[in-house]
Amino acid sequence: MTQQTPLRRVALNLAAAGLPVLPLRPGKAPFGNCHQCANNACGGRPNMKTAGPCRCPRVCHAWAAATTDPAVLTSPAWTAAWRRAVCVGYHPGAAGLTVVDLDDAAAVDWAHETLPATRSVQTTRGEHWIYRGTMASHNAVRPGVDIKSTMAYARYLGPGTGTMTTLPDAVRALAVKEPSQARPAHHAVAVPAGAVGGECRHRTPAYLDRGIAMAEQRITEASSAVHTTVYRTFLAVLSAHGRCGCLTDAHMTRLFNAAQTKGETLRHCTDAWTNARTTLGL
Repeated sequence: MTQQTPLRRVALNLAAAGLPVLPLRPGKAPFGNCHQCANNACGGRPNMKTAGPCRCPRVCHAWAAATTDPAVLTSPAWTAAWRRAVCVGYHPGAAGLTVVDLDDAAAVDWAHETLPATRSVQTTRGEHWIYRGTMASHNAVRPGVDIKSTMAYARYLGPGTGTMTTLPDAVRALAVKEPSQARPAHHAVAVPAGAVGGECRHRTPAYLDRGIAMAEQRITEASSAVHTTVYRTFLAVLSAHGRCGCLTDAHMTRLFNAAQTKGETLRHCTDAWTNARTTLGL
């Protein structure tokens, strides 16, 4: 029995439990695409749940290759990959999960002080905190902290300990509050002269909350032209509330999260918000 055989056994058990898995090569990275699939030569970008439109039998397309199909996991091409693999990876987003990757002791300490407790798994230098729910993946949201969910892979390091809880807003907000990103700061929602205490002078708080909820729904329900929908939604919100000082970072975070869930990047959200402000002269 080779050393790699147990890895495939672990992968099959995880797949049977509904966790999409893939082999990771030395360096703990996915296997590269074959010649036919390199640079999307196979016909397009894979989505978050499949191995790509080409249906390549090899272990191609990185995180998108993750599967629960035992026939694929035991196929000749994948068997050859398991012989070279050093660990099992999985696609958290496809399983409805988000992994907060805490890369060192300082990051772990920060998580204990800041985030709701959930299932945790020991890593070489830190911990993985696993939540139920998905979001866009982001690297370096703060020192030593990555978020792995949709369109990303994580190493499987064991079942972990603790009870898995729902993905909290505190984790979603990390994607917006990354210090190194050029995100709209307080000037984007600054209280102009004449506004008192940041309260809207022509709308009640309940009206504002309903407006933000409707804006989130409009973005979430967009089936096409997501870029345009996000921009027009931001424009509508800022047109109604951008001058009175009632918008807060929490409102902006909700809108950004809705857009990122639809596949928009943080940069696209920032650009759309800035362009909407420019259009309105804010």
